[in-house]
Amino acid sequence: MNSKVRTAVIPAAGLGTRFLPATKAQAKEMLTVVDRPSIQWVVEEAVAAGIDDILIITSPSKKGVEDHFDRIAELEQLLEEKGKHDQLAEVRRITDLATFHFTRQGTPLGLGHAVGMAARHVGDKPFAVLLPDELMPDGGATLRRMIDVTETTGESCISLYEVDGPDISNYGVAGYSERDGDLVTIDQLVEKPAYEDAPSNLKVTGRYIFTPDIFAKLDKTEPGRGGEIQLTDAMAMLIGDPGMRGLVIKEAGYDAGQKLDWLRANIELSLDDPELGAGVAEMITSIARTRGLT
Repeated sequence: MNSKVRTAVIPAAGLGTRFLPATKAQAKEMLTVVDRPSIQWVVEEAVAAGIDDILIITSPSKKGVEDHFDRIAELEQLLEEKGKHDQLAEVRRITDLATFHFTRQGTPLGLGHAVGMAARHVGDKPFAVLLPDELMPDGGATLRRMIDVTETTGESCISLYEVDGPDISNYGVAGYSERDGDLVTIDQLVEKPAYEDAPSNLKVTGRYIFTPDIFAKLDKTEPGRGGEIQLTDAMAMLIGDPGMRGLVIKEAGYDAGQKLDWLRANIELSLDDPELGAGVAEMITSIARTRGLT
């Protein structure tokens, strides 16, 4: 049976201030992880999960994101003339990954506002939201499982990860009324609670499958701090109507919006690369030995 979830929305309008000055003149989503920009990792994850329609919410300063997924005739002609057929095939593959659409969030009014901009494009079907800072290089397995949950239950599904100790207070946290293996029935969402007040040890991560009910909830969501519309506030309304599930994942992936985790992603994913892995392992060993770390 073909999946009903065929569209992914990727909000990519943020300024990326945590990576300044690298993001002064380029989108944070275009920062390279191994051999491709981070947003391409996210798109490829969605495609691997069976999604073939991608809507990217950008901003006026992020033309490079749009260009990356578009055809560049001059580049393709140059590669053809130089006989660089492997590289030509790769740049064409990027464009052919899915059908791409772009819309610009002219004013930074929050993640909820960005998701709400997808309403006309999505229509009355369930859809995925993938935060481009969060890399989940699992071949789309998590997203496919979440899609299955939504198509089975008719409820939205979000990804969750267990965090031990006081660090849970740094995240949005989901409380739940029932748990069956890796699937929970969510009964509350709390943003950055005190450790002693956290309803569980499950933090909300950057993957969501929403039913179209989210758009009506976003319309009712009042702006919060900084005048931004918070996606979490709209999600909280979904808990009672029509309901929300959570999938507890075993691997957290990488937060490519944080410098240390971006570096970790580059190192670990390079080690996994069949062409680079051995050389990177040797390089790390050599550096550690030279610096007296081993």
